Amino acid sequence: MIALATCRALPDLDPDDRLLLGALDGRAVPAVWDDPEVDWDAFELVVVRNTWDYVDRREAFLAWADRVGARLRNPPDVVRWSTDKRYLTELAAAGLPVLETAFVAAGEPLPALPLVVKPAVGAGSIDAARHDDEAAAAEHVARLGGALVQPYVEGDETALVYLAGAYSHAIRKGPVLGAPTDATGLYLAEEIAPAEPTRAEREVADRVMAWATERFGALLYGRVDLLGGAVLELELAEPSLFLAQAPGAAERLAAVL
Repeated sequence: MIALATCRALPDLDPDDRLLLGALDGRAVPAVWDDPEVDWDAFELVVVRNTWDYVDRREAFLAWADRVGARLRNPPDVVRWSTDKRYLTELAAAGLPVLETAFVAAGEPLPALPLVVKPAVGAGSIDAARHDDEAAAAEHVARLGGALVQPYVEGDETALVYLAGAYSHAIRKGPVLGAPTDATGLYLAEEIAPAEPTRAEREVADRVMAWATERFGALLYGRVDLLGGAVLELELAEPSLFLAQAPGAAERLAAVL
């Protein structure tokens, strides 16, 4: 039996991952990651899915991942690495095209405006904001106790999804900064649509996933988010996989599992 790990706000999974649950056809159940009643030893595999409430309890979440151990997908070391966006410095150091990123402590000088301030540990674009005013940006950084800062780039994001190391599908995501949160409060409302990535986008995402596979070994899933042709994020822990946007994607992931 397979557990699809989720959170208390989504005990039955979000609509997208319910497609995966259906494709697994009785071979999987949702399980809340911090529910003390769950016997994780009873599962052959545990797949990290909608665990988006970990942000304020990252150490507890990582301790849970370590307890699940080798049965976790993606594995605990990948989850640890991917849940702190400081990993972007490692991607940049590897020569991959990463959107210019700084990690700024409270009171430190800020890059040029306009810019985006976001928490280094965050999910669903919660607490991320565009700033055109330096004082407001500095206040945001101070409130977060230090933050990731990137230049504001106009345009849509392209998210490329990989399953078992192979490219599966992509979506375009409209601007989300300033959008309202969804009913669960776990992420900002998104406007998404299926997309065909450009050749340049595929080349960048393929390079990133090849690097990640060499770094960590085989991965069950990954998502490369690009903005202006550069890496905005590499999601290897608990990304939305937008299975509903690609017919057959849920079945492909189920077959891998």
